[in-house]
Formats: sequence, C-alpha cells, structure tokens
Amino acid sequence: MNPVAASKPLKGWRILVPRGGPWGDSVAADLRSRGATPVVAPMINFAPTDDPESLTYALAALENGEFDWLTVTSATTVDVMYSQGVKIPERTRVAAVGETTAAALQAVGYRVDLVPAKENSARGMVAELTQLEPTPKRFLTLRSEIAKPLLSEGLAAAGHYVQSVVAYRTIGEPVAENIIADVKSGRINAILVTSGSVAEQVVKQFGDLPEDTLVAAIGPRTAKDAVAYGLHVDVVSRHQTVSALLDSIVSTVEASQPQASEY
Repeated sequence: MNPVAASKPLKGWRILVPRGGPWGDSVAADLRSRGATPVVAPMINFAPTDDPESLTYALAALENGEFDWLTVTSATTVDVMYSQGVKIPERTRVAAVGETTAAALQAVGYRVDLVPAKENSARGMVAELTQLEPTPKRFLTLRSEIAKPLLSEGLAAAGHYVQSVVAYRTIGEPVAENIIADVKSGRINAILVTSGSVAEQVVKQFGDLPEDTLVAAIGPRTAKDAVAYGLHVDVVSRHQTVSALLDSIVSTVEASQPQASEY
C-alpha cells in the first residue's frame, strides 16, 4: 500500500461533524489528520432551562465548594458551564459519563477525575461511584430536561445527598441550505452521529439519505437511538470515544477497497 494513502486513509472523504465549539474543532483536527475534509455543521444547541434560578443557585454552590462530586453526562452540559464561566473548585471531583463528555470537559480546561471504565452510561457511573464512595457524599448532577433520572436516583438510593438540576433544554440547530444540498446530493460521504439528539436532527433536516452516505454512530447506545429515529447505521464504534469512532470509519473504508492483485 502507498505509505501516503496509509497515513491518510480518509483522503477524499467529506465528513459532517454535527457539533461546533472546541469539541467540533478537535474532531475536525482529528479528521484532517486522517486525510478527511471535515464539514462542521452544528445540528443541536442548548436553550436556557425553564428554571434559571435553580441553576444559578446550584452553580454558585458548586463554586463555593459545597459539593464533593460534580457529575456531567453530556458535552452540552459542558457548553452551559463554559458559557457561564463556571470554575470548579479543587476539592470537588468531576465524573464524566463517557469519553466524549470527558473530552469536551478537557477541551475547555476542566479536569476529569473519573470516567466509568466498564460501562459508559449513567448506570455504569452509579456502579463505580457507589463503590468508590461507600460513605455519604454530596453530589451535584447537571442534566438535560429530557434526561432520565437514573444517575440521581441511583446515587440517592446508595445513601448520597444528590442535588439534580436541569442545566439546559436541547433544541435543533438549522444547518445551512448548502450543506443540506450537499447531503442530499451525496457530496457528504459520512455523517457522525454522536447522540440521540443528533440522530433526530439528521432525520428531521436531511430526510432520506443517499444510499452511499455512511452513518457512523458513537457507541452501541447511540446506534440504538439512531435506529429508533429511523436511521440506517453503517458503522458503530465499540467505545464511546471520537477516536474509536473515526478508527471504525477507517476500518470500514479500508475493508471496502479492492485489494491489489499479487499477479
């Protein structure tokens, strides 16, 4: 194999990145390093919570060091914290539900003390935190309006004090008409699906995708959500990380290329 092609396995591919900000910039850089052309088109955004007073109070308590742990379950929560200039005190440890959320935290300068090693989910986080903290601690859980209360209920059932606060509402972000045209014409070769909310917007904004457009879901849970919204998922990374997702795309692309004959 040509060494240049091997180092740039996605050369010629235009791949849609569905989130902007520091996270989107980081993913775009990773795609370029693999030879792809990233098309950053944010498809979801956050809207203010319907109860801003509770969020303001909780974030002030966080900055005052009143919590032992902060749990963060989405990159959007990171966007909310960063937009409000939240500073996390040294005494408060930070748990991220998965590698994507952890990467979003680190991209804007927040530290991460725990990512579930066995299962990147609220259930996996509860299991590890309850094992790590056998005595009652004070937790702040920041969540989406539509998030199920598995994390807060699990921690409370284990005897911890939990303050669960809605940090944002998820809303769709309309993409530009030229990007919609590129998707419909097949000029976008692949779409990264990084959450159920993104999957929903892909279906709403693009409709039926061209048969050759590769849909890549970050982890089995996101793939399940995407299928529920009606997407045909071509690639599912085993782990809920961007690097695993991009590596899975590379493997799929390389497997589809004809092998050179030895004769």
